[in-house]
Amino acid sequence: MPVEKRNPIPVGEAIERVVSQNIYMDEATVPLDASLNHILAEDIIATYEIPRFNKSPYDGFAIRSKDTTNASGAHRLTFNVIDHIGAGAVSDKKVGAFEAVRIMTGAAMPEGVDAVVMLEQTVEQGQSFTLRKAFKPNENVSLKGEETQIGDVILQKGQQINPGAIAVLATYGYAQVPVFKKPSVAVIATGSELLDVSDDLEPGKIRNSNGPMITALASKLDLQVKRYQIQQDDLESSIQVVTEAMQQHDIVITTGGVSVGDFDYLPQIYEALNAEVLFNKIAMRPGSVTTVAVAEGKYLFGLSGNPSACFTGFELYVKPAVQHMMHANALYPQVVQATLMEDFTKANPFTRFIRATVTFNGKEMTAVPSGFNKSGAVVAIAHSNAMIMLPGGTRGYKKGYTVNVILTESQAYETECFI
Repeated sequence: MPVEKRNPIPVGEAIERVVSQNIYMDEATVPLDASLNHILAEDIIATYEIPRFNKSPYDGFAIRSKDTTNASGAHRLTFNVIDHIGAGAVSDKKVGAFEAVRIMTGAAMPEGVDAVVMLEQTVEQGQSFTLRKAFKPNENVSLKGEETQIGDVILQKGQQINPGAIAVLATYGYAQVPVFKKPSVAVIATGSELLDVSDDLEPGKIRNSNGPMITALASKLDLQVKRYQIQQDDLESSIQVVTEAMQQHDIVITTGGVSVGDFDYLPQIYEALNAEVLFNKIAMRPGSVTTVAVAEGKYLFGLSGNPSACFTGFELYVKPAVQHMMHANALYPQVVQATLMEDFTKANPFTRFIRATVTFNGKEMTAVPSGFNKSGAVVAIAHSNAMIMLPGGTRGYKKGYTVNVILTESQAYETECFI
């Protein structure tokens, strides 16, 4: 079998090819309590103001500000308390000169008042109190509509629903929430060298770690995942299982079989499926042979059989694809800058992604590589929360350099690609 020639493309270009596909999920409606981390399918418009009425943000006394004009430390003013209301109650008293209503946080301002005196600003004397400070109109008052007006877009289509968004949806009565469905994922590990997790080790064999890892990564995104039986290096059976997976799932992820050796069947599988290959070589280490194709409105991800390369491929390409499919506004991995804490003096023409631990010491972020970092490494993945990006070139990188770092444990995404 002749060796296939592949031309590497930059990582950023590969990501853009993935998220430019016309592959999207349909809309659905889910209960509010089940909507967390879904993507909103429509704008949420304010149907009333927030606050709905002028209210007190503190426990205190509601007064007329004009009565406090002459107040000072040497001239304390006395106010008589004529009513007492809590949140949810409305006073039926009209406040006159040097009168006040005892008011709790969140309660509506009574008629005739325009300021709130906090409890700690008063000296109480039975049914009255004194103060020594002059108040301005609307001081310590939350005004009707100061946060939101009728017609404001308060949540945007494509926004990921977080706990704050759930509070907004509840405020406006959304017991059922319009969202985009989440894609389902098939995971297929390939390779005659693979054993199931429960199998005894044999000479030349290794246990399948990629399948469970990819399943866990997809489950972390709240996706429905099915892990298929390990596929041996047999073309016909591999075509059959990938075809079956495509019929049942929106994304099919295979691990292994993406190189250019005699037993790497992925190119032939994609050809049999009439799939359009978006790329099959990327200027990156590890995972340069990561392959992505599309067929019948489905994504086909061919990730490396090496664990670190497999993990890197999921973070860089599968995650943005999932966000894209759900019409999310933010698609791309979150990137920060950190100080490199170890030398990498060997130059590499490809961009390197190094598993690392990022910490913040109160002044700066630092990135420490997580042990052994070759493409076949497994243990380093378990001890990392980030990937250091070292752009390819003719020079290495020294301790103390500022580098870009992908936060792999972050649940946040960016609207721009900084890779």
